[in-house]
Amino acid sequence: MNKEILLSNINKVHTTEMGIDRIKRNLKLDTDDVVEWCKNKVLDEGCNIYKQGKNWYCEIDNIKITINSYSYTIITAHIIK
Repeated sequence: MNKEILLSNINKVHTTEMGIDRIKRNLKLDTDDVVEWCKNKVLDEGCNIYKQGKNWYCEIDNIKITINSYSYTIITAHIIK
């Protein structure tokens, strides 16, 4: 799948209050703008972006960010072990 679709819609990427808490907890982040932090990771040239089913997966710096491909909601983010 063409990652340009995700990149060209980066301004639509968002998450929920629960999503913010989950991402902060999973990644041990200390930032108020989790969405902006995730967007910067996705936009990084080293980010490996691929689509599986209904989700985009963005892997960089031992982190995997999951984004719904229809709503552009950041579902979760994990540290890759």
